[in-house]
Amino acid sequence: MADQLSRVFAALADPTRRDIVARLAVDDATVGELAAPYQVSMQAVSKHLNVLEGAGLVSRSRDAQRRPVHLEAEVFDLMTKWIERYRQQAEERYRRLDTLMARMNDDDNAHGTSNDHTKEKGTAS
Repeated sequence: MADQLSRVFAALADPTRRDIVARLAVDDATVGELAAPYQVSMQAVSKHLNVLEGAGLVSRSRDAQRRPVHLEAEVFDLMTKWIERYRQQAEERYRRLDTLMARMNDDDNAHGTSNDHTKEKGTAS
């Protein structure tokens, strides 16, 4: 899993490949169709597709004379689960910090002290 995840993130590190993935999320396309908006050769787009295919993000099939490229959406589930785990951990840390800060604020208010540094101490004339 970790190796595939590394390949996926490495593949998506390139903005052209991210754009190709975004376009394939809408519909399958051939290499020629994918290459059309770029000022690069079909061979360059094929190299990008090879990286995406190696990461498991896309697959190619044969449809008569067409060779459409298809986005493998299941791979995004792997990424989403990995990201979600760390998002939940970060949220829990923020909740604990919020609780601690609220408790400190309550303690300050109960003892008649204040941590409000925005109050003016006086103005010079």
